[in-house]
Formats: sequence, structure tokens, C-alpha cells
Amino acid sequence: MQIISIINQKGGVGKTTTVINLAAGLAQQEKKILVIDLDPQGNATTGLGLSNLENSRETIYGVLNGTKKISEVIKKTEFQNLDIITSNVDLSGLEVETAGDNERAFLLKGKLGLFLNDSKEHYDYILIDCPPSLSLLTVMALVSSNSLVVPLQTEFFALEGLTQLMKTIERIKVSLNPELNIRGILLTMYDKRNKLSSQVEKEARDYFSEKVYTTVIPRNVRLSEAPSHGMPGLVYDKSCVGSKSYFSFTDEFMSQEITTGNIA
Repeated sequence: MQIISIINQKGGVGKTTTVINLAAGLAQQEKKILVIDLDPQGNATTGLGLSNLENSRETIYGVLNGTKKISEVIKKTEFQNLDIITSNVDLSGLEVETAGDNERAFLLKGKLGLFLNDSKEHYDYILIDCPPSLSLLTVMALVSSNSLVVPLQTEFFALEGLTQLMKTIERIKVSLNPELNIRGILLTMYDKRNKLSSQVEKEARDYFSEKVYTTVIPRNVRLSEAPSHGMPGLVYDKSCVGSKSYFSFTDEFMSQEITTGNIA
């Protein structure tokens, strides 16, 4: 079982789209998936067909503030093999509420550890949807994770933002989670008509080489529409170019297990 965070401190880069479509793709390959929505906006929650307006005790916030166990807040989605711990806006208050706790960066890791030790429920992957910031919630995810997938939009300033993220990851590795590594960088919002997209792709592949996935996710209207219907693009329109790209990405993601056994 691996815990993988999908992370980028920039907003609008395709994190949540990647989380829900990768989760759906893996679930369709008979993998048991748990998504943790760690973003107060709750977009992964609504994108998988659940409400982000419910009682906060029944969300990841209820777990992190100590009123609930993880096993008590896991919810089934409409999609086979795919469960979720939902989120809502109350999660945004956690940083202030835990200001006096010197161990707060380890809150999520501790809760997950208890769950994995005590639960009879087995998951092949736990995917964490991170907020678009380098906040306490993001640090919690980095401390808890075995590895990271970084969606990188093929647009201006993308690589500059990634450099900042890399520095944060290195600091976390030194002080809080030495086992953390980058599983891969996924190029998103690719527009083949735009010369800038191909330039960003080239720079990313030159700099990060094999860490950049071969699959590239294009800009696609159907992918953008799918969350408003409460479903992943892979389910909403499996034949659209965006869904085909996420099917390809899921296969590439899975092949990492086969070719390396673990991700270094």
C-alpha cells in the first residue's frame, strides 16, 4: 500500500482532475483506492459525486481535530473500488486551531498509521489531493506520503513555481520525512497549437529527464465538464481525448511498479 500526494502549490494546474481520474483509472484496474481530500475547497469531494457542505465531523477535518477516526469518516463513492474521505471549508481553520501543537505536522501521518494498523480494510493506494499552497495541510501530506506526483501545467512561470516546490520537498526530506520522493511529473493543460507548451515540455524533460511522464494531458472541454456532473472524466466520457490521456497515464503509473518494484 502506498500513500501518494498529488501536489503543486499553484492553483489551477490540474491536481484535482489528476487525483479523481487517476483514482478512477486505478479502480477500473481492480485496485482498491482511498482518496483523501485535503483541500478546504472540497473539489475532489464534489468531483466524485459527494457533498462538501456536510457536517465537518464527518470529514478529514473531524479526523485531524480529534473527534473522529479515519475508519468512521470513509465514504463509498458510486464507483467500484473507490472510497473517499471528504473535505469542506472548515478545514481551512485547522492551522490556527493547532498553532500551539509542536507536532502538528505529524497529525495526518499519525492518524493514517493508526488506521492502517487497526483496520481490516485494505487499500492499494491512498491518494491525497493537496491544497494549492505550501501551507500546514500541504506539509502534513508531504510528511505522510511515500511519494509525490506533481502536475505541471505547460504554461509561463510553471517551471519557476516547480523550483520553489522542489526546495520545500528537500526541506521536508531533511527534517521530517527522509523517505519522500517524487514519483513523477505530469505535464497538464497541453495545447499543441501553442508553441509555449512545447517549449515548457522540452525544458521540463531536459531538466527532470525520466521523472517526467511520457503521457501528456491536453486541454480538454469534456474533462472540465465532468466534475460538474460529479464524476471523473474517465466515466463521464471515456472516449474523449482527455480521458484517453488519463487512461494512458494510469497505465504508465502502474508500469512504474512493474519496472522498478519501488520508486527511487
